[in-house]
Amino acid sequence: MDLEQIRQNRTKMILQFSIPSIIAMILTSLVTIADGFFIGNYVGKEGIAAVNLGLPIIYLYLGVGLMVSIGGVAISGMALGSGDQKNSNRVFRQTIMTTAVFSILISFIMLFCFQPMLSVLHADRQVILYFREYYQIMLLELPVMVINSSLGMYVRGDGSPEYYMQVSIVNVLLNIVLDYLFAAKFHWGTAGIASASLLSALVSLLCLFYYFWKKACIYHFGRFRFSWEICVRAILNGSSEFIGEISTGITMFAYNFVIMRKIGVDGVTAFTIVGYVAFAFSMVIIGFGQGASPLISFCCGAQEKKLAVDIRKSANRYVFGAGAVVFLIMAAGADWYGSLFVQNENVEEMIHSGILIFMISFFFSGINSITSFYFTAIGKALESAVISSSRGLVVLLLCIFTLPALFGMAGVWMAAPVTEAATLLFTGFFLYREAAADLCR
Repeated sequence: MDLEQIRQNRTKMILQFSIPSIIAMILTSLVTIADGFFIGNYVGKEGIAAVNLGLPIIYLYLGVGLMVSIGGVAISGMALGSGDQKNSNRVFRQTIMTTAVFSILISFIMLFCFQPMLSVLHADRQVILYFREYYQIMLLELPVMVINSSLGMYVRGDGSPEYYMQVSIVNVLLNIVLDYLFAAKFHWGTAGIASASLLSALVSLLCLFYYFWKKACIYHFGRFRFSWEICVRAILNGSSEFIGEISTGITMFAYNFVIMRKIGVDGVTAFTIVGYVAFAFSMVIIGFGQGASPLISFCCGAQEKKLAVDIRKSANRYVFGAGAVVFLIMAAGADWYGSLFVQNENVEEMIHSGILIFMISFFFSGINSITSFYFTAIGKALESAVISSSRGLVVLLLCIFTLPALFGMAGVWMAAPVTEAATLLFTGFFLYREAAADLCR
């Protein structure tokens, strides 16, 4: 990676770093969608609802993992851009170890949180049974997932995004095969689905360990001296990602709370199935963000701010186009999409009537997310945190507790697009202020 190469081939470099990341992230989302398909067809709508009720747990892991990892990757990238490879490697080692320790601690804590969470949501007996079967195993899988994601970021930073894409392909194919065996053939229910995720994640972890032992050019495992200064810098720099994921977990809990009381299990099931599309699209956004972030950090570290801004603008155009494409595809397939997961007329009608309303948010969410990634990559955590907290917590919670009360299930679908449109105002303000400050320099 060098400045001249980025300057002359900006689009090519963005796509070179982003496309393998996007494919890897989409494959990751396919694991979740495949799990939903097999749960819906071989367990039932209660199984889908049970898994969705526990999504705040998954977002907690993602929040901690992304906070440490993205913050660490940004510090590593800027150190590498300034020519300090030794310090860059040191940050890598500490980031992976910190991510592992934090995620394992979360698993111990979450063991004691199942019952209070289910009590607040007033889940019925069958949903509780499926919830416990699934998430007791996922407490083993989720730390592995977080470590894999962190290692994957450094594989891309090492210049081998294609390798992580290949690992992701292995992961998703193995997971689907095991889902079929455990759910369709052995009839192990939600426990079988969770076991499939655990086994495929462990295989991916071994592949990533092999890369850093045998193939890596920049980052290598080894001894390091823990630095609280680096740890605090990484956490602060990645705080917006933590806020974003935790906010998503909180709002997901709020969604479930409101839907369970106003609509019931059918509403949670419909919302979950529509959420698979949103989850897949968010993986595209994250893929572009993770692909562009090392380039932005490198340019910023090399004092090439204008080039970093150009990379951000290009990424924003790509995610807007991707949102438009997904909207058009789902508009054409809205009639049959719900029936892929459940055979329930009430649930299918909810999905058909709400999916296009919900997906209007795709036209705004990509720009908001990429801009948040951009501010993190250049070390401006406050701006990134405000954007993330607006779209993931403050405005969204307000919409969740007001719109469904006014419009019922239609209000549930309206919450996301209203939130993203409002957040776009904050995004525009921060970008305008930054551009004005650059002109004054």
